[in-house]
Amino acid sequence: MKDIWKKRVWKCEFFVVFSLFGCQLKIFLLYSKRYNVKLGVLGGADSMRVIAGAAKGHNLQTIEGLETRPTTDRIKETLFNIIAFDLPECSFLDLFSGSGAIGIEALSRGAKEAVFVDAAAECQKVITANLQHTKLQDRARLMKTDVFSALDKLAAEGKKFDIIFMDPPYAAGLYEPVLEKIMEKGLLKEEGYLITEGSSQIPLTPPAGMKILREKVYKTTILTFLCLEEEVV
Repeated sequence: MKDIWKKRVWKCEFFVVFSLFGCQLKIFLLYSKRYNVKLGVLGGADSMRVIAGAAKGHNLQTIEGLETRPTTDRIKETLFNIIAFDLPECSFLDLFSGSGAIGIEALSRGAKEAVFVDAAAECQKVITANLQHTKLQDRARLMKTDVFSALDKLAAEGKKFDIIFMDPPYAAGLYEPVLEKIMEKGLLKEEGYLITEGSSQIPLTPPAGMKILREKVYKTTILTFLCLEEEVV
């Protein structure tokens, strides 16, 4: 009698657990469909979306892992709300591009051109795929090299940019050296500005000739806007 009772209890517990799992799965699938969340396999690419413009709503591939750390949709939306009116017909430089989501958003919102720079082969593949998917490749250029070599090459070509965005690995110590290189090569236009995404726990020191315009803090992330000092201009 006890064995029969135990079996019934076990079956009941199994049914309850299975039913709860089924409900959770159904809710997740409905959420995924509503908010364009992709279901992927472990180790595969996740997705984020283009927020506005010609490619609005297109899902973009991203690279999983701490090294790339893609800008979240929420931070990206905050950023592009700030710079929206400066994007049409601008020249945009996206350093440490990762998935290319920032430069692609700029192109979608009317940037005349965007240059993407990333030395990682996996990132280069994802950037290329995202540009093709959004059909924005005609106004894009991908430089498959490290940032310092790319800046040298762009300077040799006489290039200058209205907006430069950079999001290097937070703890790699690259912020100041890259900013100094940009200043040295004169890659920022007189009326242009530069945006860095970094950790709010790591202070940023602008190089000589550059000053901080504003800072936007979002939890552990900080967006810093910099421009040329008047005497430099």
